Amino acid sequence: MPLTMRASEKSARSGETQHWGYQLILDLAACRIEAVRSAETIREFVGELVDGIGMKAYGKPILAHFAEHKPEAAGWSLVQLIETSSITGHFCDLTGDAYLDVFSCKPFDASIAVEVVERWFAPGHVTQSLVARQA
Repeated sequence: MPLTMRASEKSARSGETQHWGYQLILDLAACRIEAVRSAETIREFVGELVDGIGMKAYGKPILAHFAEHKPEAAGWSLVQLIETSSITGHFCDLTGDAYLDVFSCKPFDASIAVEVVERWFAPGHVTQSLVARQA
């Protein structure tokens, strides 16, 4: 599902809806457990994702292991700022599930993002939503 802006979205003067940005929401079920449990894998993955969708990273990714008091929620959380917004995610140690959001005011090809995710994490199932955020 490539994202491209129509001419009507490029100008607020047209009287039509102008989009502020685009948000890709990915829910990943039953990923490779060793991948979601690895900070290094997640760090390398987000680098490839940023490049693959034509973005530029703003600093290094932030990774922290959260919710260790609650085993069903424990896992790595990710924040990667990009010059046009951010990529965030949470990776569950117990189930191998992962939840990713890519938000950018610059259009990007969502199918490339999904391809990168599938290559790195091999999820059993992917649910995706694409939202055009309105100004």
